[in-house]
Amino acid sequence: MSSPLDTLASESRIWIYGAERALTKAETDQVRSRAQAFVAQWVSHNRSLAAAADVLHNRFLVLAVDESEAEASGCSIDGSVHFVKELGAEIGVDFFNRMRFSYRDDAGKIHTVGREEFKLLYSQGQLTNETIVFDPLVKELGELRQIFERPLEDSWHSRMV
Repeated sequence: MSSPLDTLASESRIWIYGAERALTKAETDQVRSRAQAFVAQWVSHNRSLAAAADVLHNRFLVLAVDESEAEASGCSIDGSVHFVKELGAEIGVDFFNRMRFSYRDDAGKIHTVGREEFKLLYSQGQLTNETIVFDPLVKELGELRQIFERPLEDSWHSRMV
């Protein structure tokens, strides 16, 4: 399935906001629609931004900007943060808790847990160095495409266990 993000260059700057839980289909559709409407009118210093948005895995809101024509300014980034906070409040989801980690279990199902539970699951052997984790700290669209999902041992998550 194609994504609006596919229209932007690999060097495009991204921001990933992980939901504290899986979104329902209705919530995913609402977040995707609202985010796409937001990026369609997103400006920086009165210049339209070449931007796209999508929701991945019913859990990760991604905003992207191709800054080759116009860079996202501090004010435009602040506006996007305000938008995401407002959107989260509307649907009752926190997109800003950076101490929650998402991973795939052996069956491929995605889970999101707090830092302490993540450490506990690792110590109990339920998570291993091969467990696929999601890295919401990647900064470019090319990284999203290549290393957003990677083994725990190859991620900064390994420092958390």
